[in-house]
Amino acid sequence: MAITSANQLELLQTAEAVAREKMIDPNLVVEAMEESLARAAKSRYGAEMDIRVAIDRKTGKATFTRVRTVVEDEELENYQAEFTVDQAKQYMENPEIGQQLIEEVPPVELGRIAAQSAKQVILQKVREAERDKQYEEFKDRAGTIINAAVKREEYGNVIVDVGAGEAILRRNEKIGREAYRPNDRIRCYIKDVRREVRGPQIFLSRTAPEFMAELFKMEVPEIYEGIIEIKAVARDPGSRAKIAVISYDGSIDPVGACVGMRGSRVQAVVNELQGEKIDIIPWNEDMPTFLVNALQPAEVSKVVLDEEAGKIEVVVPEEQLSLAIGRRGQNVRLASQLTGLDIDILTEEEESKRRQAEFEVRTKLFMDALDLDEFFAQLLVSEGFTNLEEVAYVEVEELLVIEGVDEATAGELQARARDHLEAINNKAMENARALGVEDSLVNFEGLTPLMVEALAKDGVKTLEDFATCADWELAGGWTTVDGERSKDDGVLEPFDVSLEEAQDMVMTARVMLGWVDPADLVSDEEDADADENAETAEAGA
Repeated sequence: MAITSANQLELLQTAEAVAREKMIDPNLVVEAMEESLARAAKSRYGAEMDIRVAIDRKTGKATFTRVRTVVEDEELENYQAEFTVDQAKQYMENPEIGQQLIEEVPPVELGRIAAQSAKQVILQKVREAERDKQYEEFKDRAGTIINAAVKREEYGNVIVDVGAGEAILRRNEKIGREAYRPNDRIRCYIKDVRREVRGPQIFLSRTAPEFMAELFKMEVPEIYEGIIEIKAVARDPGSRAKIAVISYDGSIDPVGACVGMRGSRVQAVVNELQGEKIDIIPWNEDMPTFLVNALQPAEVSKVVLDEEAGKIEVVVPEEQLSLAIGRRGQNVRLASQLTGLDIDILTEEEESKRRQAEFEVRTKLFMDALDLDEFFAQLLVSEGFTNLEEVAYVEVEELLVIEGVDEATAGELQARARDHLEAINNKAMENARALGVEDSLVNFEGLTPLMVEALAKDGVKTLEDFATCADWELAGGWTTVDGERSKDDGVLEPFDVSLEEAQDMVMTARVMLGWVDPADLVSDEEDADADENAETAEAGA
């Protein structure tokens, strides 16, 4: 087939027809045709040549040109598409590096093989254009709900028709044992849209917590308008869920608005989620209060929060224990997901036994270390004293409030406590010296003899060793892997050294060793303050 005046217009007509059918830009089809014709021309004139084709968008006329580029002598590699400055002087005046010589060449006739190759190029380009269009259409729809028709089911995965292509609902993203037949309408959450070699991949979900949040947004106008906000969602798909909500309008009850008249709003969501029971909980910034709400319908007697460890202890009456834990631990698991905290549930009896055990341990400590009788030691523990340091260095007035303790007795107690602590410190320093600790670490401000001993046992014996430690290695911390939190024990954690204190000590050691310039620390602090002030101003605006 030759590109003659008889079929020039036909090229444009074909391009427009394909573009209409595939709903893509006609220019993309014409560009594909240009590329396919150029490829066919290269097979005729030579693959090494830089042959280009331009199709006039009005007349359909195809112009074939050969392009040669002027390059440096040492860069000349392709003699058909490149030439040197000296060679170029035969064709142009004052040639410069990078300049191109464009010459029109006769159009080619497309044989059967060349025509088939051109067709494949065009089809490939059209497919790529379709994929780009589909990706552009759905990339911004991630995080929204789509209502589409089921096409087929493959190995438990549901393939859904989304108009411009297909999306997949994996079997682990379905609720329970949901089964669908072709042409069934299905409502899903667009979880992710990825551009891959085989085209855009649209991944759907019906188990994602965000799916429930979006459903409530559709059913509850106050959520859509921003009057009520969904702060957290936890789901056991198909079984039970908890959703925390807050109202920014004092006259609107967030829980009542989500439930709706006679439960109509929440029931619409329940029906969509195959009967999943939903607990709607009022959000509270006070974490213990929020947790009490999250553990409903169980009643909570007491809550003890450890913010640094991200753990919380909940004490419940004996008869409420099974309700608080829930069937197969469901209630406490969902409450943990909702609050982002590890939850330990104890009965009142278990907590009482633990407190009694702690009381006995502290009583024995004071009896042995201070040479006290049991009654006097129990008095100290009852007044809130937990260790020898508190007794040794507390204000005398705090000891005088204990019944039967006068100034002389208080002085004697403090003297005994200090003598015992001094003996412990001396023994710890002896052990540390025996392990090879150097004076540079012993004399470092902020480290007690017990801390130095603990560091020595861990192999930290010099100031250089200490300066190479990470803050979490000293103070401890938490690591989250696959959603599971695990504890990292710190060398100085038993001495209540916080992460900030560990950071300060390590940085001080590095400054003393000359590893860090103090001026850099000041600059970093100023930058951090500036960023904090900017964020505050932005929030105020």
